[in-house]
Amino acid sequence: MVERKVCSFCGNEIEPGTGRMYVKKDGSVYSFCTHKCYKNMIQLRRVPRRTLWTRQARSDGRPISKEAPAAPDEAKTDESDAGTPKEEEAAKKPAKKARKAKKVAPPEKKGAEG
Repeated sequence: MVERKVCSFCGNEIEPGTGRMYVKKDGSVYSFCTHKCYKNMIQLRRVPRRTLWTRQARSDGRPISKEAPAAPDEAKTDESDAGTPKEEEAAKKPAKKARKAKKVAPPEKKGAEG
């Protein structure tokens, strides 16, 4: 029976006769199930723990984003005081900076002199 390999990036099982093998100069061997896994690990140098769709990231069970998870609001009093969801989202977003308009002199007309 043919030995089944596991993808070095995503952790899925590789079917016999498919996939890609990558051997580094130091002798370490990586097996990839798809070009997507190969590209993410070798070319883009991504870490499987931080890539949401990999088995390793899903098994950690902790939030992947860099932001800290929001603490539940214990001091909620009356929900009627809160605005609509759109207003709440707008309040959370920073205000957009106004662009300064560049003053440009009007082009001078050539040929129609006075």
